[in-house]
Amino acid sequence: MTPQRATLAGLLAILLWSTSVGLLRSLTEALGPVGGAAMIYSTCTLCLVLFSGFPSLRGFSKGYLLGGGLLFVCYEIFLSLSIGFAANRVQAMEMGMINYLWPSLTLLFAVFINQQKSSLGLWIGVALALVGIVWMMKGESHWSPLVMWQNILTNPLAYGLAFAAAISWALYCNITKRLARGKSGNTVFFLAVSVVLWMQYAASSRPPMAFSLTTGLELLFMGASTAVAYSAWNTGIQRGNMTLLATASYFTPVFSTLLAALWLHTVPDVAFWQGVAMITLGSLVCWWATRETQKQ
Repeated sequence: MTPQRATLAGLLAILLWSTSVGLLRSLTEALGPVGGAAMIYSTCTLCLVLFSGFPSLRGFSKGYLLGGGLLFVCYEIFLSLSIGFAANRVQAMEMGMINYLWPSLTLLFAVFINQQKSSLGLWIGVALALVGIVWMMKGESHWSPLVMWQNILTNPLAYGLAFAAAISWALYCNITKRLARGKSGNTVFFLAVSVVLWMQYAASSRPPMAFSLTTGLELLFMGASTAVAYSAWNTGIQRGNMTLLATASYFTPVFSTLLAALWLHTVPDVAFWQGVAMITLGSLVCWWATRETQKQ
């Protein structure tokens, strides 16, 4: 695997990830929040085993398997359920955008976990991304802390899970960089996610799953694309051009919103797009700040 091919693999992962919000919402509408997520990650696990086999756990860092694995499982469950429990398709897209706080949070957490040098620009970027979330959530109404709080109270479970997902993935990225030693535990982690979700499904009220040809095709694409994306991303961040991948990843909210809007036949309001732009710009400011600090 040359650095150029590894970088292309990382870019492919970003493109495939951008399809996830729309597909997740579509599948959870048909199969239920928990059942849909369980089907998706079971399909992902099967695809990973078919593509690359089941990895031997020898040589893996225990810290990566336990700490990274726990964060990975939490992230996938939090993200899928936040989108599944969203009250409508526009709110589902909001959950997806809250998830994209992770690039800014990854760089912020790197200051404490990986001793990444920081500057004032990093904090400005994080603040701008957070303002973008607030701006997106306010919709077309005038903003105030009360309006934002009332918005969250309409669906506290979904919003809480979305914020928890962003924090979990930011921590996972730092743990992986520090402890993975060039190895990927994706197959094991996806299997763990599937088991947890099926256990949750068995313990829940289990709404009926409405299968159709469209749902089946979406499920197959989601499973295969997710499996490919995570494998490609691990290859990209470990062997490719991390600077280029970081820059490209910060535009994922824009790609994701465009694809989700097309897939779900939903047109967000102007405030939503303005919030997406702020999140993307905040992530870029964070990345620029860390680069400038490294040059000093």
